[in-house]
Amino acid sequence: QVQLVESGGGLVQAGGSLRLSCTASGRTFSLYAMGWFRQAPGKEREFVTAVTWGDGRTNYADSVKGRFTISRDNAKNTVFLQMNSLKPEDTGVYYCAVRSKIWSTTYDYWGQGTQVTVSS
Repeated sequence: QVQLVESGGGLVQAGGSLRLSCTASGRTFSLYAMGWFRQAPGKEREFVTAVTWGDGRTNYADSVKGRFTISRDNAKNTVFLQMNSLKPEDTGVYYCAVRSKIWSTTYDYWGQGTQVTVSS
């Protein structure tokens, strides 16, 4: 079992920045990738970004490219999401997630989520 704890959410004005963090604990031996998803009010959860733990490969949703950066601290099993030039449409609950299996694209473990609110 893997446990995930997110932090760093809050209220920010449009154009501002926030940095989210997520730390994994428990069965982290098989960690393959960590990613961020978000869910806006009344919307479905969507993929934001992810990083492969072994080689640091990253992937971003088109909506956040150039503004968000994902990074990792392998020793601490922690992933970060630096969010710059925030827009009101970035508002939502941000979830950290772990993909544990290389042979499956499913994200197996999820954090509780942290609220990000961007005001105009």
